[in-house]
Amino acid sequence: MEKLENRKWTVLASEYVVRRPWCTVRRDSLESPAGRRIPEYYVMEYPDWVNVIAVTARGEYLMVSQYRHGLETTDYELVAGVSEPSDASMLEAARRELLEETGYGGGRWRLLTVVAPNPAMQNNRTYCFVAEGVEAIAGQRLDPTEEIRVHLLSLDEVKELLHGDRIRQALMAAPLWRYLYEEGL
Repeated sequence: MEKLENRKWTVLASEYVVRRPWCTVRRDSLESPAGRRIPEYYVMEYPDWVNVIAVTARGEYLMVSQYRHGLETTDYELVAGVSEPSDASMLEAARRELLEETGYGGGRWRLLTVVAPNPAMQNNRTYCFVAEGVEAIAGQRLDPTEEIRVHLLSLDEVKELLHGDRIRQALMAAPLWRYLYEEGL
């Protein structure tokens, strides 16, 4: 397989259109390596995100559900969230999110993969972790805007959700599929 050449575009001008805590949009004027000018190209700036495939000591898969207004639906999801400036690492961000959203912690942790949500117009990455042997150690500590329910599912139930396209968030389905493949499940 050939090594890809990074053919970076030249930024001719850049300005912020929106700057809010959960939405930052930048408008760039660009020139491609072939000399094509792109007068308006929009980039959404976000901090990096984390998500966690959490498995309890009894082999149950820890999932959450919450309403997502973009699709106007409530679905099963992995624990996930944004990295905070106070997080010492992406692993610490993932541990914090798991504890806050579910009250679970501990276990053996490893990085599974790093994916880009939408590299065409977003500048962040999602760090996907596996935490095996987690236990309930506290209560939920949700943000004021969060209404999250915790679910313990069997491996068969997780597979059923994946095969039935009932995990709609691609940043969660892709790592789950990879995890199942690599674990031979």
